Amino acid sequence: MDRIDRTILHELESDGRLSNANLAARVGLSPSACLRRVQELERSGLIRGYRAVLDRSRLGGAVTIFVMVGLSAHLTKDAREFEAAMEAAPEVRECHNITGSVEYLLRVEVDDLSQYKTFHADTLGTLPQVASITSHISLGSSKDLRG
Repeated sequence: MDRIDRTILHELESDGRLSNANLAARVGLSPSACLRRVQELERSGLIRGYRAVLDRSRLGGAVTIFVMVGLSAHLTKDAREFEAAMEAAPEVRECHNITGSVEYLLRVEVDDLSQYKTFHADTLGTLPQVASITSHISLGSSKDLRG
């Protein structure tokens, strides 16, 4: 990967809808050379996909809660079962296995605290792998670069 590839990645990360012609002009390549590079970045897995950034406050999911989850055991099967449950939970937008005093950090999006209470009790609270749950309600985000 060279400077041009890094510039392509930066430009597409900023605007995934950028046309190939505009991208090529920004990075100083012909459109055909730029397209070949983008296709190679996609094929190699460096570009995993493109998505729309939605305004969750207008669609529901206006409340974001970061949840730290500690597991009761440190067996591989427990981690896999927990991760499968989080994959199936539509409220969970991200699930990260982390280091420190707990095993997982979740980003949960819900319409309101009542919906979170239901998720907390009926999903997290029923999993035998879960030993501890600590919830942090987001009051706002001054910087969010997730695509």
